[in-house]
Amino acid sequence: MQKLIQSLVRAAGPLCLVTSTAFAAQVLAPDANESDLVPTGKGWGERAYPAPPRADPNGNASGKAGPNNNGIYYHGGPLILGGTNVYYIWYGNWSGNTADSILANLAAYIGGSPYFNINTTYYDGSNTHVNNIVNYSGATNDNYSHGTALSDAAIQAVVANAIGSGPGKLLADTKGVYFVLTSADVTATSGFCTQYCGWHTHGTIAGSDIKYSFVGNPDRCPSACEAQTTSPNNNAGADGMASIIAHELEEATTDPDLNAWYDRRGQENADKCAWTFGTTYTANGAQANMKLGTRDYLIQRNWVNASGGYCSKSYP
Repeated sequence: MQKLIQSLVRAAGPLCLVTSTAFAAQVLAPDANESDLVPTGKGWGERAYPAPPRADPNGNASGKAGPNNNGIYYHGGPLILGGTNVYYIWYGNWSGNTADSILANLAAYIGGSPYFNINTTYYDGSNTHVNNIVNYSGATNDNYSHGTALSDAAIQAVVANAIGSGPGKLLADTKGVYFVLTSADVTATSGFCTQYCGWHTHGTIAGSDIKYSFVGNPDRCPSACEAQTTSPNNNAGADGMASIIAHELEEATTDPDLNAWYDRRGQENADKCAWTFGTTYTANGAQANMKLGTRDYLIQRNWVNASGGYCSKSYP
């Protein structure tokens, strides 16, 4: 399957960004009926056989949750409700890197923000909406247990190794999203820097359905995965990761098993707004669009599932 990688120039208020849309790239050219494309978690849709349920004219595939004409559709799968718990797995060598404090601040303060509130426009078949709650629930380190070139299977193994009992282990949490954060000397062999900057998926780990994500260090490929080489927190790699983490977090919350909310091209909510940032301001000589806790960030916008659907950095 040919993967289409494009470079775009996006104008967003006073900020003009030149960046690769590798993560957000569409694999298949749209056809007359795209309702049978499903998400991969890597930013593109693919054919599914048999095809998933088709959305009705009101945009609701299951017929359970009420009319929706917002350009994204519910397909009956679960969401993470009652709050999402974030876990970090620091893979590789992070010695002396300020990413720890930058990304811990993100996880601690993104919940309750006007930005994460966008996800409250998503609901399950019982019309129960996502909560504007994110908890930073733990972190652990992995010193290159699977080397510096990680396959998708190795990334799942890293997550599995991090979960358990005892010192340095993380709880098995079905409401958690486990982020494998790799240092700049580590790559992912299924397409980091060429086809995506990060992704999310799920798997059976420790007998539970565990949601997890890969987020590589954009310092490995700044032209592909960093929106800007300067950054609000003097760490372009970590600031680039913050935007990718936010993107994957909202998708993992509203489409954790890749069968809940996505559009007819198989794009999830954040995919529909990838690499767009809205109005920005200057912070520490760089561009930013929101303050979370004590830090400024430049974070990709998300899709609001209301009022016809639109990209935004806040809701309402």
